Amino acid sequence: MDVFVKIMAFIAATVVQGTPLLFGAVGEIITEKSGNLNLGIPGIMYIGGISGIIGGYLYEHFCAEPIPILCVIISLLASLVGSAFIAFIYSFLTITLKANQNVVGLALTTLGVGLGNFYGGSLLKFFGEDGSISLYITGNAYKTKIPFLSDHLGIFGETFFSFGFLVYLAIFIAILSQWIINRTRVGLNLRAIGENPATADAAGINVSLYKYVATCVGGAIAGLGGLYFVMDYTTGAWTNNGFGDRGWLAIAIVIFALWKPRSAILSSYIFGGLYIASVFISGLSGSTKELIKMLPYLVTIIVLVFTSSRKKREHQPPAALGQSYFREER
Repeated sequence: MDVFVKIMAFIAATVVQGTPLLFGAVGEIITEKSGNLNLGIPGIMYIGGISGIIGGYLYEHFCAEPIPILCVIISLLASLVGSAFIAFIYSFLTITLKANQNVVGLALTTLGVGLGNFYGGSLLKFFGEDGSISLYITGNAYKTKIPFLSDHLGIFGETFFSFGFLVYLAIFIAILSQWIINRTRVGLNLRAIGENPATADAAGINVSLYKYVATCVGGAIAGLGGLYFVMDYTTGAWTNNGFGDRGWLAIAIVIFALWKPRSAILSSYIFGGLYIASVFISGLSGSTKELIKMLPYLVTIIVLVFTSSRKKREHQPPAALGQSYFREER
């Protein structure tokens, strides 16, 4: 029985760890389907987190009696706007100005991490307060469980229905994204642009518009991963550099999931489980724990080598990924 309980606890922890990875991975998949390679996802997740913190803090600070649902709505909107704005900057630099996508993405990661840590450590000082940010009301609102299912289904309910709404929203967004990409005209046009923007342009598709929208929407979704971490995982508290390497793991999951949002669901939870496996295995030395933490990256490399050797087109990234589109060269 103790083993079963421990397994269920591990599954629940895996979901918690995998959810921010799922948001980041799905956001990057949508971006890459348009041919843009956004390595700024780690920074965007920081911006999404700190934007939500700022929105929630301002509401709690200036409202005498904060309403939990408004705490959620305001912080959620702030996160979406903040992360989408950073993605818009990336879009302007790479789509309009044709800047190198790798360089811009890495620069935005540095910018996002720096801004997040700066405002996370200085926000209270702007209002003459001391200490660290802790949004108790907002954080607990995000952690609200599904009442009936979590309380009346025993350990099964506690394991699968005891999470905040962002966990289920991440799964829904992944499934919806898969459907849009594969079953709609918008998804067909998006895939065409990622494969051959010149041909898509000749067919009358607005290449720049699709790239802008896909990158900004993808950035907004990735930002929700940062919001989940600060609001649900840490209950409204900010910790500098608290995200660790989760943003890079999200990018690795894109490869592991073969650029399919639906596959990113399972992939994210596998990576989430590998990320914390060392915590649930007793008796490990420090070096062994670090080796186990390396497994997600090792698995990604193995999958990349395997899929590349098979040379199946459906297992490859969009053909025009990372390449700027110059219409005059069409």
